[in-house]
Formats: sequence, C-alpha cells, structure tokens
Amino acid sequence: MSELQNQRVTVELLGKEQQFACPEGQEDALIAAAKNLNDLVEQMKQRSTVRNDQKALLMAALNLSHELLEAKTQATVEQQHQDQMIDKLSQHLANDPKHQK
Repeated sequence: MSELQNQRVTVELLGKEQQFACPEGQEDALIAAAKNLNDLVEQMKQRSTVRNDQKALLMAALNLSHELLEAKTQATVEQQHQDQMIDKLSQHLANDPKHQK
C-alpha cells in the first residue's frame, strides 16, 4: 500500500528555524516559499514604520492574499474569454458548409 510520504524540512522564518512537514519532492518549493516570505517581511519593515516581526508578517500575508485573489480573478476572466472564443469558433464551424456532414 503506497502512502504519500512527508519529509521534515527545516526553514528559517523571521530569524528562527522552523520545521514543517512537506510532501516528498516539494522541499525546494517550501524552502523558496520561506525565502520569499522572509524577503516580503523585510520589505514591509523597510517600507513602513513597522519594526515588529509579527506585524510585518501579517502585512506580508495580507499582501500575498491580495495578490492571490487578483491572480484568481484574472484567471477567471481569462478562462471566460477563452470559453467565449471557443463558442464563437464552434458556431463558425457549425455554420460553415465545408465542415458539415
């Protein structure tokens, strides 16, 4: 019986080492995500008067959440546009005598 194997991965967040369970093969992605989060927290500290790690972390999380919601909205708009183009193409092909049986 095969089960998904999780690896323990240690990353540094806010200057402290943290361990997380991670699906096998995704270790590099987790490490990259932790580095990205650390970079965003540092940017929050530099761009604002916030020096508290926890508040900077919350600001970074809100920014990431906002970016994710924007990306999902954009993906939905693009999917709707593709669906419309497919419908138009299908209608055109259905009305073209060359493609009728």
